[in-house]
Amino acid sequence: MNYIDEAMKIAVYEIIEDDHSYWGEIPNFQGVWANHETLEGCRSELKEALSDWIALRLKLGLEIPIINGINLNEINQPLISV
Repeated sequence: MNYIDEAMKIAVYEIIEDDHSYWGEIPNFQGVWANHETLEGCRSELKEALSDWIALRLKLGLEIPIINGINLNEINQPLISV
């Protein structure tokens, strides 16, 4: 299971009537969105935005939503030596 692929499965898209472009976002992933003139372009940009969002949150130590049992927060835990 790939986290990004699983997150993309819950993405929602709509057509913006004013310019007939596509808007996409992933619920519960604040700030992850894309807009493009084609649906495929929107999906591609959304996937890239998600990847960048995950990398930034990992770097900053911020919580990342668990998707289908995939918990990226576990890889960000410091190692404890005894």
